[in-house]
Amino acid sequence: MERRDVEIFLALTEELHFGRTAQRLHVSQARVSQTIKQLERRIGAALFERTSRRVELTPIGRRLADDIRPGYELIRAGVERAVAAGRGLAEPLRVGFSSPLAGELVLFAASAYRERHPAAGEVLLHETPLSDPFGLLRSGELDLLLAQFPVVEPDLATGPVLISDTRVLAVSTRHPFAKRPSVRVEDLAGDKVLSLSGPVPEYWLDHLLPRTTPAGRPVERGERAATRQELLALVGAGRGVHPAAAHEVRYYARPNIAYVPFDDAPPLEYGLVWRAAADTGRIRAFAEAAAETVLRQGGPGDVCAECR
Repeated sequence: MERRDVEIFLALTEELHFGRTAQRLHVSQARVSQTIKQLERRIGAALFERTSRRVELTPIGRRLADDIRPGYELIRAGVERAVAAGRGLAEPLRVGFSSPLAGELVLFAASAYRERHPAAGEVLLHETPLSDPFGLLRSGELDLLLAQFPVVEPDLATGPVLISDTRVLAVSTRHPFAKRPSVRVEDLAGDKVLSLSGPVPEYWLDHLLPRTTPAGRPVERGERAATRQELLALVGAGRGVHPAAAHEVRYYARPNIAYVPFDDAPPLEYGLVWRAAADTGRIRAFAEAAAETVLRQGGPGDVCAECR
């Protein structure tokens, strides 16, 4: 028996339906029927009882399934381990994240990655510093990073958008904006916008913290913070305001900080980033698993909607 014949036979013993078996294995229903008929001719006995309403195993078919399934599973597991080793999947994959929502998506993607590649190595999570988003990636301490876009670096490659979240403005509860139902980008010209210290690309900061409003008014940048806790402490103390992703409302709630939705700011987007010179099979495999996870949850705008 060819391996594909065994696979079709065992799948049919589980589905007990020719159409569902064909869909599961991505073959035609005629191919399933032909394979079973050939097996039955070779064995000299019926393996399935077929009626217009159901398909059932015969005693001989049930015995054959019990006899060959353990061997088939051993072969399948062995091939999977060989593929994993050949593609480097057996090695641990170190994935960084820059926000709580990104961290949750990494966990979901890790589960999908292990389901698709059972012999793959462990997925290890690391939070990246707010003030140095690409440092751990460039040093080789991380293989992948789920980071806030845009990322335009000659040595780094990016995947598609996996998270798209609306923006809010973090302000002190004593700030006049705290009592408003929403703000506009134009309102940023009336206050100091807290910035970030460290090797953060200027184009990245400009996307998060625009230098001018839509009407061309300058937006003043205030103090710089190296960590998220420093940033929140400055906001709570009334030393400035800071745009953020909407999901941070849940993760970084503080009694002295209000998060006011923007009416007109573009969404903040996140995606996978990796070193262009280290584009390996396991990186592509994880990226595919992450994209599949996002599609299952409705798309980039619906990822972990319950976390917002």
